[in-house]
Amino acid sequence: MKPFKKNFDSQDFVPFRFVYCQTKTPESELPNHFHDWYEIVYVYGGKGTFFIDYSFIDMEKGDFFVIPANTIHYSIPNSESPITSSVIFFNPLLIANQSSRDTFSYLQIFDESSRLNNYRYSLNNEQQKQLETLIDNIESEFTQKKSGYNQAAVLQLQLILLHINRSIIHQHSSYTTSQKFIPMWLRMILEYIEDHFSEKITLSFLAEYGNISSAHLSRVFKQMTGLNVSEYIKMKKILKAKQLLLKTEENVSSIADQCGFESMPYFHRTFKKMMDMTPSQYRNSTKA
Repeated sequence: MKPFKKNFDSQDFVPFRFVYCQTKTPESELPNHFHDWYEIVYVYGGKGTFFIDYSFIDMEKGDFFVIPANTIHYSIPNSESPITSSVIFFNPLLIANQSSRDTFSYLQIFDESSRLNNYRYSLNNEQQKQLETLIDNIESEFTQKKSGYNQAAVLQLQLILLHINRSIIHQHSSYTTSQKFIPMWLRMILEYIEDHFSEKITLSFLAEYGNISSAHLSRVFKQMTGLNVSEYIKMKKILKAKQLLLKTEENVSSIADQCGFESMPYFHRTFKKMMDMTPSQYRNSTKA
């Protein structure tokens, strides 16, 4: 199954979604997906594994995850002790800084996590209590629906991000790959794809690189990531193209070439299939 784009209603008055203290079984979890909004996840208890970008990350009580926009991810709860968590989705424009002279950014934690490929932060007991109080406040606002509750919930989100940026953004990398589940050759292959996905990569080359058979690679890769190798590489190319379309003025043809698409028709067809719009339409939609 290819990763799918999770869509949020862009017409909503407040681009904000909240899932409070929910326990999910492996059957109820979304498969590989991505979205244009930012996401934060706080874990109350249970065990599981998060696949974020190209990393497998253990999940346990007190963990706080930040997931930037357009990042492939999905969680794998432990069947015997599934994860209980609260999740917040939000459009980054919702909390944009009010002053252009202010050097602080609520989204700094997301930028740092992408740069370091570190999406998990472990909170101490005091930090857990502070965060749980702020999350409870959001739930209270949405439950009671007093005047201005949407804005009050956003203020609580800002406080969460302020607290996280102040207290843990400089924390050393705290995540650990799941040694029990992830073979070394798969981690090597995922890292190779991350560095070379715009180049031509064949299944046989990756199998040789990992010193395993192509059949075994295909089977385990699909089992662990939820995608086959070609789907995974294709999605990495599309997400890179989205980034270039948003952050540069380069023409579409140049972007297609940089992302490793062999022809413009194939790039257009693949992009539209995954994004429900052409590259040019996507670029123009973000300027609306």
